[in-house]
Amino acid sequence: MTDKLLTTVVGSYPQPEWLVDRKNLQSRLPPRIRAREIWRIPEPLLQQAQDDATILAIRDMERAGIDIISDGEIRRESYSNRFATALNGMDLDNPGVALDRTGHPNPVPRVTGPIRRLHPVEVRDVEFLRRNTNHRIKITVPGPFTITQQAQNDYYHDEKALALDIAAAVNEEIKSLQAAGADVVQIDEPYLQARPEKARTYGVEVINRALEGIEGPTALHLCFGYAAIVHDRPPQYSFLPELRDCIARQISIEAAQPHLDLSILRQLANKTIIVGVLNLGDTRVETPEMVAERIRSALQYVEPEHLILAPDCGMKYLPREVAFGKLSALVEGARIVRQEL
Repeated sequence: MTDKLLTTVVGSYPQPEWLVDRKNLQSRLPPRIRAREIWRIPEPLLQQAQDDATILAIRDMERAGIDIISDGEIRRESYSNRFATALNGMDLDNPGVALDRTGHPNPVPRVTGPIRRLHPVEVRDVEFLRRNTNHRIKITVPGPFTITQQAQNDYYHDEKALALDIAAAVNEEIKSLQAAGADVVQIDEPYLQARPEKARTYGVEVINRALEGIEGPTALHLCFGYAAIVHDRPPQYSFLPELRDCIARQISIEAAQPHLDLSILRQLANKTIIVGVLNLGDTRVETPEMVAERIRSALQYVEPEHLILAPDCGMKYLPREVAFGKLSALVEGARIVRQEL
């Protein structure tokens, strides 16, 4: 198969109702500290249950026909807290507070000492995924800029110093994830969009520190927040062209729900673009032709070998049958356009 218009996911897939309390998950801001109360399965059986649910997610992505799949982030309470709360220097027992991108306060880890990565956090996740599929695989890690915005800094003299130490920890983790068999490692940096002034000050620098010396494909995802949580969508990014200076090879963006003007992608001509062509703010499943039309729009600005197709964001808040239907439409829409090339 030609590597034109490959399909992938951003990261998360819906967790089964028997595994997590989905109503609890949807009634709150995404957790930044641990949120053990969302799990329905008692601790001694939880890892086994998460493994079983991960296999369901893998099989759904394979059945839908996705080219580069993830583990669905089934073991995570949020995209970021599994990694962030594993770092030394974060006090989880006495959390601080930070404003979420909705403007509401959310409990967050409090930084009380130097940030260090003590052990691999997601390596078992990659090894499990690698054992259970022959597809190309992607794993995601929260980015250093975003983790910094989701913590209360009570130790470092400034935010950038904190972000650089987090970046060093992310860098160690990425190297371990690649060694464990990840074909693509993606860092999730939605707060570049939420805090553009700070992002312009030190965002690219800390991302480049996180990706320093990394071989193989790396992606950077930014978005406007989960459609289920953040309802207002600006029509354009407040931070995007700046990413041409970062060393991530792929830039992943939300584009379908905000009806993004894709001409901005001309300014990222040196990157492969992962473009969101599934609107996760709408529980109706797109037709393949709707997806194909969104793909054609992106092709006006990006060459087909430098365009990868994905949902706008993580799919964890959608009903599972809707998520599966949307991924199937994504694959069929890509097939339609591939035949036109």
